[in-house]
Amino acid sequence: MFVLKDLRQITVIGLGLLGGSLSLAILRCFPGVRAVGYSHRARTRRKARELAVASEVADDIKAGVTGADIVILATPISTFGEIFAVIRDVLPSGCIVTDVGSTKVLPHLWAAKTLPSVVHYVGSHPIAGSEQRGVEFARDDLFDGATCILTGTKKTDKQAVQTLTGFWSKLGCSVKFMTPAEHDRVLANVSHLPHVAAAALTNASDARELKFAGKGFMDTSRIASGPASIWADVLLANANNTARGIDKIVAELLKLKRAIKDADRQRIQKLLEAARAKRAALIKQKIKSKEMIL
Repeated sequence: MFVLKDLRQITVIGLGLLGGSLSLAILRCFPGVRAVGYSHRARTRRKARELAVASEVADDIKAGVTGADIVILATPISTFGEIFAVIRDVLPSGCIVTDVGSTKVLPHLWAAKTLPSVVHYVGSHPIAGSEQRGVEFARDDLFDGATCILTGTKKTDKQAVQTLTGFWSKLGCSVKFMTPAEHDRVLANVSHLPHVAAAALTNASDARELKFAGKGFMDTSRIASGPASIWADVLLANANNTARGIDKIVAELLKLKRAIKDADRQRIQKLLEAARAKRAALIKQKIKSKEMIL
C-alpha cells in the first residue's frame, strides 16, 4: 500500500474536462509524481499532448496503468466494468483504483467482482465541473474549494481511504466519507434531480418563445447543456433513487398547481417562502464553509 509521500505515478483514464483537469492538478500539486493520461480516442490523446496535460499520454491502456500507484477512472460510468476487466491483470499489488463518477453503488459492485484482492478500490466523487466537455476546457484549479466524497464498505481498505483523503485534500478539496448507498441517495436529490428538472423545464418550453427568456430562465436551465450521453449513464446507474426524487418534485409541483388553481394566495406564498428560506439557509452554510463567496 502506498502512502501519499511515496507516490510515484498516478494514471488518469479518460481525458475530458474532469480527467484533463485532474491530470493538470496532479502536475501542479505533486511535482515529483508522474501523471500518466490515457484516452481511447486518438484525437483526444493528440490534443492532450499538445496541451501538455500530463507527464505522458499513453497510447495503450494497459501500458498506461503499469507501475501506477493510483489509477483514476474519468470515463462514463457505464465503461467502468469493462475497464476494470481490461486492466485487472496489469495493476501492481497495492495499487489504489478510484474514479470520479457521480454514482457509487454499481462501481463498488463491479470492482468487488472484477478487481484482484491485492488492488484496493475506493469510490471518489469530486463535486466539480461544468457543462463544458473536452480536454481543451481542462484547468488545474477545477478542484480548488470543491467537496470530494469518498465511498467505501466494511471491506474497503482503511489505508487506501487515508491515502486518497490526503490526495484530494492536496488538490484543494474538502473530503467527506459516505457508504455507496448513502452517496447515491443524497446525490440523486442534490445533483441528478437538478439536471432532470432543468431538462424538463427546457423541454416544456416553446422554442418560439425561448427568444424572450431572461437571465432567470438561463440560470435555471444551465445544466441542461450537460452531455446527454454522460447524464443518461448517471440517471440509469441511479435509477431508483432518481425516480423517487422525481416523484417528490411532481408532488411539490402539484401542491403549487392546486394552490394556483384555487387562487389561494396564502398557500402559494407559504410554499414559495418555504423554498426561499431553505435556499437562504443553504447559501449561508455554503458561505460559512467557504464553498461560496459573495
